[in-house]
Amino acid sequence: MLKAQVEEVFNEPGCSTNRGKTDKQRKAGCSKPLTPGAAAGGCAFDGAKIALQPITDCIHLVHGPIGCEGNSWDSRHAKSSGPQVFRTGATTDMGDLDVIYGGEKKLYRAIKAAIARFDPPAVFVYQTCVPAMIGDDIVKVCKAASEKLGKPVIPVNAPGFAGSKNLGNKLGGEALLDYVIGTEEPQQTTLCDINILGDYNVAGELWQIEPLLARLGIRILGRITGDARYHDVTVAHRARISMMVCSQALINVARKLQERYGIPFFEGSFYGVTDTSNALRTMARMLVERGAPADLIARTDALIASQEAKVEVKLAAYRERLAGRKVLLYTGGHKSWSVISALQDIGMTVIGTSVRKSTTEDKDRARTLMGDDGQLYESLPPREMYRMLKDGEADIMLSGGRTQFVALKAKTPWLDMNQERHHAYAGYAGMVALVDEIDKAISNPVWAQLRAPAPWEPSLGEGD
Repeated sequence: MLKAQVEEVFNEPGCSTNRGKTDKQRKAGCSKPLTPGAAAGGCAFDGAKIALQPITDCIHLVHGPIGCEGNSWDSRHAKSSGPQVFRTGATTDMGDLDVIYGGEKKLYRAIKAAIARFDPPAVFVYQTCVPAMIGDDIVKVCKAASEKLGKPVIPVNAPGFAGSKNLGNKLGGEALLDYVIGTEEPQQTTLCDINILGDYNVAGELWQIEPLLARLGIRILGRITGDARYHDVTVAHRARISMMVCSQALINVARKLQERYGIPFFEGSFYGVTDTSNALRTMARMLVERGAPADLIARTDALIASQEAKVEVKLAAYRERLAGRKVLLYTGGHKSWSVISALQDIGMTVIGTSVRKSTTEDKDRARTLMGDDGQLYESLPPREMYRMLKDGEADIMLSGGRTQFVALKAKTPWLDMNQERHHAYAGYAGMVALVDEIDKAISNPVWAQLRAPAPWEPSLGEGD
């Protein structure tokens, strides 16, 4: 079953990279299977849990050794406006005897205990490498538990060795399509109901967008999966349109919602003034095409004009200090291009961006935005990254925590742009927050002190 599902996900018609492959290449998939036990932090299981854990009122139960849950538990700053159940670490903690005798009974007991203690609307059960290799059938166990305990128990069949984190994102999406979406009906619907796909409310970014949508009368019906409740996902099939924030993660969900329920989708970004405005305009136009009131477009244009005027006043103080400053962007996915647009809004220059985990469309957008002088990096070795920063080719690096020490060693300002960050950068308010953090990082007096000779070092032209 897993093999068939992986092959189906690899054969994704919505992926332009996949469409350009031969049948043989398509069958081979996008990456080599990973080694069991050696894939912590970047495996299919990790990707599935990242995609689904922001369903905040559910228990997310990891069937496997406790190390799997330890490596993935609460690793992202996905915030909740209500339930905190999703922050509870839950695992079957498989040991040696479970490997010998099988872990299915232990899994059933764990599901039963989780429901008795937390009474969640549903339980998600994640398959990991060890139970997958010994043949534990989590689909069978989840079905039996659901029937006997009266709660939806959703199997997420994404053991780590199946492939990369990105594959796991899609396998998590398949679990939603197979067991969750369409299983309930909303109490009411409107002509301005939308789905947001591939946004996980990192640092509360979705909350910077919702007030704008509320002013336009647009309601987020399906949240997949930022600040989501289980019911928000079950009714996603009744939305009018979908906005896809990260196509690399959940393109399969967007495409199947369109095929099964006739919900058109578009890809957009809420990073930067320009992209936020474009996303709102596209959203309004598509909703009107689907039957929303025609004045929605005019109201959207008026809101955008008002917000852009306000944010420009706030950014004016920063523009003089930051215009012309050079940035090395090392993130990936949709941020490989969406953050470029945000930085260009303030007059900064991106000298290069990582395109790891980026689609062909992501790369094309990044190349168009940066022009001929910008570089796209599939991989940038730490030694080369250090050289660029040490030689002053960039004034600041925006990246994830794994590369922060390269920047710090090069005595170059650094800002966290990954999911572990504590600041929200989406929308107009987020643009101001992003620029403020960049300005504080670059203008911090500590960098001049670090670059100056130490008191015990001879100054230039002094002695031997």
